[in-house]
Order: sequence, then C-alpha cells, then structure tokens
Amino acid sequence: MEKREPAKSFKELIVWQKAHQLVLNVYRATKMFPREEMYGLTSQLRRSVVSVAANIAEGFKKKGTADKLRFLNTSQGSLSETDYHLLLAKDLEYFDTNGLLKDVDEVGRLLESYMKGIKRNTDSKLLSPNY
Repeated sequence: MEKREPAKSFKELIVWQKAHQLVLNVYRATKMFPREEMYGLTSQLRRSVVSVAANIAEGFKKKGTADKLRFLNTSQGSLSETDYHLLLAKDLEYFDTNGLLKDVDEVGRLLESYMKGIKRNTDSKLLSPNY
C-alpha cells in the first residue's frame, strides 16, 4: 500500500472537496425554490449542507482524536439533516433531487472512511512502542 503525505489543509481532503461541491450544487438548486421557502426549506437546507463542509474544515485543525472525531460526527449529523431536506424538497416536487441524494451518499461514505482512518491511525500509534 502506497503511503501518502498527510494533508496540510482541509482543502486537500477529498471528503471536504466533495462536501464543498455539494454545497455549491445545493445553492444552485435552491435558487429555483418558491419564494415563500426563502426563510423555510431554502434556509434550512443551505444551513445544514454548509455545516457538513464547515465541520470537516474545523475538525481538521483539532489536535486530539476525540475532538477531531466529534466535529466529523457533527458533520455526519448535518449530512443526515441535508438528506432529509432533499427528500422533502423532492416530495414537495420542487425539483428532482436524485443527483444530490447520490452526492450525499458519496460524501457520507467518504466521511465514514475518513473517520475510520483517523481511528486506525490513532490505534496504531497506541500499539507502537515508544523508543
């Protein structure tokens, strides 16, 4: 297995890049929502999707594993909220959200893998002898 250099910035993380692209796509899609949703679903959906990428970015700089994972878990919660808002938008027939729902699933898988990698890295450090 090829060893990679650790990311120096959250912007280098594929999970953040995909989450950021999801934010941009949600903003574009919600421009078409009915005006009466400006302070309702539009606002809630945008807030939740921004929280996904923002918590990945904030968690990146945290030093402790538990703190880092807490932010990533918050990101997972916001992603789940985004998923629901997109399902609601679909049920209200605002637009076909299937593409965005697939993107939500992809970000969720990447986020889970990233978290497992952090846990695995921490576990391996705990098992290594200190010389």
